[in-house]
Formats: sequence, structure tokens, C-alpha cells
Amino acid sequence: MSAEPLLADAPWLTAGGTARVLALLGTDGEEARVVGGAVRNALLGLAPGDIDIATTALPDEVMRRAKAAGIKSVPTGIDHGTVTLVIDAHPYEVTTLREDTETFGRKAKVAFGRDWVKDAERRDFTMNGLSVDARGVVYDYVGGIADARARRVRFIGDPDQRIAEDYLRILRFFRIHAAFGAGEPDRDGYLACIRGRAGLANLSAERVRMEMLKLLVAAGAGPAVRAMAEGGLLQALIGGVVYTGPLDTMIAIERELGLSPSSTRRLAALSVAVTEDAKRVAARLRLSNAEAKALDSMGHRWWRFATKDEAKARRLLYRLGPERYHDRVLLGWARSGGDVTSMGWRALAELPQRWSAPKFPLKAADFIARGVAEGPALGHVLTLAEDAWLAVDFPLEQAALAAIADQAVARIKRDQKD
Repeated sequence: MSAEPLLADAPWLTAGGTARVLALLGTDGEEARVVGGAVRNALLGLAPGDIDIATTALPDEVMRRAKAAGIKSVPTGIDHGTVTLVIDAHPYEVTTLREDTETFGRKAKVAFGRDWVKDAERRDFTMNGLSVDARGVVYDYVGGIADARARRVRFIGDPDQRIAEDYLRILRFFRIHAAFGAGEPDRDGYLACIRGRAGLANLSAERVRMEMLKLLVAAGAGPAVRAMAEGGLLQALIGGVVYTGPLDTMIAIERELGLSPSSTRRLAALSVAVTEDAKRVAARLRLSNAEAKALDSMGHRWWRFATKDEAKARRLLYRLGPERYHDRVLLGWARSGGDVTSMGWRALAELPQRWSAPKFPLKAADFIARGVAEGPALGHVLTLAEDAWLAVDFPLEQAALAAIADQAVARIKRDQKD
């Protein structure tokens, strides 16, 4: 066990809402500390992110003290010892120290306690088992400081036992490694994940989706996902062929173009070759409607961009809109196996920045004036005219538009006679 004043000057700890909560719960025989990811992040020089607080005080006492101090409290998970305190519209999750009395997956039986060592030992990874008090003293009972500094993601205690307690920890192992680790994954943890991979089938799709989408946008997503694939861990999640090469290329393209990482684009690169893949992955991961539609759109004939025909690209941009067009181009680029510095692909990707599709200028009135009655025929002739307008590259001159309209009407009349 070590206790070092490593964060004595951290402003997020010594002032504001965090300091107020620690002061509120750190008197009259009780103690409170910030635990988990915020401590890890601070030691790595990163923003703390969500701030979770553990305390020896029981939930009822937490709520009593909050009420006396004029702080709003919400019993968000009081059966598990969790109360959320709201200060200046910012939530602080406060959980009473716990220790497992029985573990069987996610339904572990816990008892409230006062032992900081046991509370740390029930967590997943050593770098997440750290805690810090109001003075900035970091307490380490599991070797987390050394592992954080080495950027080594290591299970606390026996990896097989930690995984059996909750099989989602397999995904968290790779996600935390992708975000904060360096080099190869910890060998003991990696082998334990492989041994426990059958347990992934017991996880809810919602929990898998959450971890996978977070993993895919982490800084080290490519190598982490490749390690998962090599360990046979992705089949149970995706249910089909996985493509780590296109994923690596998509990540490189995003960096080349200065784009923010997109979990949906990266998921498509990893798992979608055709629209049937998109539907399967969306169902298995219970993606949101927006995510499912985006994945399906990307998987639809992305190979048509391989010719790098800008006239054809303009027509697709008109049909798809800038966002859907852009994502489909990037999937085509990622799957082309080409150079991420390709000027041809870059030109297609940047087309929406230098060209805006005009609106179709012909209206229903133009065809009614040519003798087309309102009804199905009118909709049909508008579609024919729009297709013809696209085929000749969006002309706006009146003579060209009149010719397109006349030809569409003539076509409808021929079809009606037949």
C-alpha cells in the first residue's frame, strides 16, 4: 500500500463541487475520496472526466448531510449504496464503500463496509483501483500507480475471477487498453479474456454496444481490435467476418483529413461489406435507429466510388446529402486498399466542401401545363425528369430544362399507349 500527495495541486480536487462534497462527507468519523477513472486520468495528465466519490458514510447519512447543507440528492442506486448529489447543476455520484459477499456475474451480493482496501480490490483494473482524498493524497492498494505510469492495463487479483464476476470486463480490458494502455495488452489479462470468451454470449446487446462504440473511438482502437480478432473474441459480438485492415485504413483516413473519430464509420469499416452485414450488426448490437440507418447507407454500393468519377459522385451527393455521401465515400476509400494520401479519393471526400447540389428546378406545374394530369402519372414524370436532369449534370438553362420536361412527358405518353 502506498499513499503519496501526487495531486495536491489539482484544481478540480481542491475547489468547486468536488471539494465541497469531500468536505461534506469527510467529517464526524466519516471519510470520502474520489475513486477510479478521475484519479487515473489525473495521474496521466488528462482531464478527470466524470468524478465518482466513495465514502464510508451510509446512503441515508449522505442524504441527511446533503439536505442539511442545501444540496440536492437523488437516490439513483440506493440499494447499491449510490446517491447522486447535484451542485451547480453538476452531478456527483457518491457510493458507500462495498465488498462482495457473493458474486455471480452482474448480480453480486454486496455489503456496505468501511474498508478502503476491500473496496479497491473489488474493482476491475489496477489503474482504476486508486483513490485520492481532499488533500491530494493518492492511495494505492493494488499497484495502480506503477501500472498507470507504465500505461499497463492489468486486472486486480486473479484475471479469471475478475472476468467471471462480469464478462463485460473482457470488453473493458480492451477498451481501457485502447484508451490508456501502451504496447501489447497484458499477457495474463489477454489469455484470461480468451479463456472466458464464451461468457460474452451472456451479455446484453446494449452493454456490448456501449463498450464497442467507446472502444472504436479510442486512440489505440486499431491494435486493440486486432488483438480481439486474433483471440477469437469478435465473432460472438459481430456474428460475421471482421475486417481489421479496412478499420486501420479508416482510422488513418480520419487522421489524414483531420476528422474526429466516428464510432459508426469505424464499425462499418470493421464489419460491413454489404447492406446485409449492416442489418445483422445493427440487430446484434441493438444500435439506435440513426446508427442503423447510417451503417446501412454506408454499406450500399460503396464500391461505385472506386472509379473516382466526379460526375457520378455529384449525382450521389445530390441523392444522399452531404453526411451520408461523405461516410459512404470514406468506407469506399477504406475498403479500396489504396493509399490514404490518394488525391483522387481525397477529392471525392471533399466534394461537399467545394460543390453544393442545386435544387431540382422543374415543378409539378411545368408538367401540368404540358397536359399531365395530377395523380400517379405526375409523380412518375417528375421522377423521370429528375433522373434525366441528373444524367446531364444538373443544367439550369431554360432551354435544357424545357427539353428535359418535353422528353419526360413524351415518355409518359408512350408508356400510357403501350
